[in-house]
Amino acid sequence: MPDRVPEVLFVCVHNAGRSQMAAALLERHGNGRVVVRSAGTAPADEVNPAVVEAMAEIGIDLAAAGAVPKALSDAAVQASDVVITMGCGDNCPFYPGKKYEDWAVADPAGLDVGRVRAIRDDIDQRVRHLISELELTA
Repeated sequence: MPDRVPEVLFVCVHNAGRSQMAAALLERHGNGRVVVRSAGTAPADEVNPAVVEAMAEIGIDLAAAGAVPKALSDAAVQASDVVITMGCGDNCPFYPGKKYEDWAVADPAGLDVGRVRAIRDDIDQRVRHLISELELTA
């Protein structure tokens, strides 16, 4: 990565679950050394309540952090160094020069908090690996 602060965008369909968890976890583990965004190709009205609960269990308050589903914009993709997609398929814009990863992560929509915990933990491991790839370790 360049000598400047890297910018990462997480994208899923509704921006109500996976991408919200990934963004919050990268914010926590990145300790201000990365700019983090999340968005959805078809944003929901609110963040999934089971996701909010699962994140609160590990000390991340999505409501206090102002987490709300946002629409994916070309500007967000253009500003990012890394774009990580989770289930948005061909609806995600592609720009040359960006690093793209597609994470095959289960969708928490309609799941109880017990099953969302497993998704949260999967995303947490992927985020920790991303941090090492971005060379953000202290």
